[in-house]
Order: sequence, then structure tokens, then C-alpha cells
Amino acid sequence: MPGFEYFGDLERKEVQDVLDTGVLMRYGFDGMRNGHWKAKSLEKELQEQLHVKHVQLVSNGTAAVTSALAIAGVGAGDEVIMPCFTFVASFEAIMMLGAIPILVDIDDTLTLDPEAVKAAITNKTKAVMPVHMCGSMANLDALKAICDHNNLLLIEDACQAIGGTYKGKYLGTYGDVGCFSFDFVKTITCGEGGAVITNNSIYAKNADHFSDHGHDHMGNDRGAESHPFLGYNFRISELNAAVGLAQARRLKEFLGLQKKYYTIIRQALSKIPEVTFRTVPEGGEESYAFLNFYLPNLEITTKVASAFKTSGVDVCFHYYNNNWHYIREWQHLKDLKTLYPIPREVKEGLHYLKTKQFKKSDHYIGRNISCLIKLSWTEAQVKERARLMVKAINENL
Repeated sequence: MPGFEYFGDLERKEVQDVLDTGVLMRYGFDGMRNGHWKAKSLEKELQEQLHVKHVQLVSNGTAAVTSALAIAGVGAGDEVIMPCFTFVASFEAIMMLGAIPILVDIDDTLTLDPEAVKAAITNKTKAVMPVHMCGSMANLDALKAICDHNNLLLIEDACQAIGGTYKGKYLGTYGDVGCFSFDFVKTITCGEGGAVITNNSIYAKNADHFSDHGHDHMGNDRGAESHPFLGYNFRISELNAAVGLAQARRLKEFLGLQKKYYTIIRQALSKIPEVTFRTVPEGGEESYAFLNFYLPNLEITTKVASAFKTSGVDVCFHYYNNNWHYIREWQHLKDLKTLYPIPREVKEGLHYLKTKQFKKSDHYIGRNISCLIKLSWTEAQVKERARLMVKAINENL
């Protein structure tokens, strides 16, 4: 990743089709389109590639997470259990619906710890939302068993892990609802875009309506459509969908490159006894968008991360003090700094963050370095990168 590194004639052709018709909106204007429906075509492409019955494109990944929760009935006062290592959009989406994000520890998968999930369940819990960070997955069998036992929804945030699989199923298709982001730095990109995916026909119909102001999309006259319920404007544009359509058709190519480069670097790092790698649950295969490894302690990891930068090893992240992805620096969430009054239920529900500690997560995030795998590298560049990484690690152990 990211897919923008491979923009070319395929993307230009799809975008030019849209510009030639002049129809940038995904709905209506049938007579002007000359048969071009980019959003519908991308939805079908993803259905076929991911072996899922329903795909609803939306404007971005945050809209996808928000929609995935909403269409399954998550709302005011409900609690949603989620990991403390994610992107800020995960808790933003929950709070937008008036629900309460319950952040819990991760384990050595860098995703939700099932034991922490069990301990966090209350009579207000409505859903468990694993976030498949950096290309790999949570222990989905364990989480599904917990959800089934407690009658909870399993919502997969697979925004960073398209193409990864778990026991023969693509990530995002295992739970009740899944979602993807197609923003500018994802494996396949629309520039801005996202998708809600599900095998549940009721949820699919809800997503179709909810993402377009509640329109029922019945008939050929948009102005005459009814509104079965309230919705929001989470529509994707045809221009964004056109880029995504070309990219989606190259997904297997991109995944193959990611795996090739990931494997070269991992084999080099494997020769260092002090380096260990994130745990991938049995039956799972990463998307290979990132290579994640652990060093012995926080001090060494901090030194190595700094040495990577000075030696020209870019796009490697030590998330311990990261503003966007880890609980330690989310002071705006802990202090509830917003432009609008927070509902009382949410305010009271988040009070736990004032004192809660995440020592188990600190143990893993403090020792983790996450390296993005770029599609634009040559094999020679990957091998040189691996050499520099090994050198920097050995010099700082």
C-alpha cells in the first residue's frame, strides 16, 4: 500500500468515462450516463472479489463505520467495545450515534484481547468492534463466541486490512457487518471512499437507504422516492468510485506485491534473535500491508525507531506516543473537547477514561514497530531497506 503509487491508464480511463458523461453523482440522471455506473460497478466488483452478498459504497471510512453501526441498530446509550489501538475515527463514529465507546486492551495480535472484551461487557453492551489494524486480524472465533453467548453484534472495522483472510473468509465478511476505507493511503484508494459489507439483506437495505438521506431508491424518479426512515448524506461520487473501480480490479496484483516485499524484509529480520513478530491467529493470513515486529523493551524500540529515520528507512511507525492511533495521546477524547454539548449518557459513560490504564497494551505498543509496505519499491530497494533495518536494530540492541 498505498494504491495511488500505481495510478495509470486504467484509472484515467474510468475517470474520463465519468467526465465524458458529465454525471458525477451516483444516483439519477440515467439518460445522460450512456450506461456508465461507476459506484454500482465497484460494488459488484467488491462483492465478487470478497465473496460477500452486499456492498454499499459511502463517502469515506468513517462514514462506513458509522453506517455499519447504525444499520444494525446501535444508538443512544449503547456501549460498543473497541480496542485502544485504532484510528480516532473508530470512537468518533460510535459517539456520532450517541453511543459510548468502551476502550479495552489489545493482545499480541495488536487487536482486541478477547479476555478484555469479556471483562468489559455490561447490560448496556450492544456490539463488539474489532479493528483489524495494520493488515491483520483479531481472534475472530473467540470474539464471535463471546458475541453469540451474550447476544451481541460483531462489527468488523477492516479499514486497514482489505484482502486479509480468516479461516477462508475475507476480513470484513466474518461478522454481522464489516467496513472498509478507500482513502488516499489505503491498499486500494478512491481518493476518499469507504464501503459497508454484509451478508444480511436487511442490513444491506438499511445501508442503501441510510447513506442517502433515507431514500428508498424505488422507481426511476428520484424526486418521487419515499423515505422509510431518517438518513444522512454519506454518498460517494462517481469520480471517486471510478478511481476505486480501476484499483479494485488490481487488488490481487497489489496484494501479491505486498506479500513479496513483506516476506523479503521479514526473512531478514527473522535472523535477529531479539526480534519477534505480531501474532496472526491460527487460520488467518495478513493482507501484508504492514510488517509488525516487537523488540525487547520500550527503550530499545524508541532508539531503533529513531535510527530508522536517520538511516533513511521511512514509513515505519512507533505508535506509543502517536496522536492518531493510540490512547495515550487522545487527550481530546479523555477531556471531551468538542464544539457541541455531549449527551449526558455519553459524558457519564466515558468518565472511566479519566483513570483507566492500559498496561497490557502499553507493553505491546511500546515494543512494536509497524512498517508500511509500499507498492512502488523495486525488489532491489526492498533488499537494501531490509539491510538497513537489520543494521539499525543490531546497533541499538
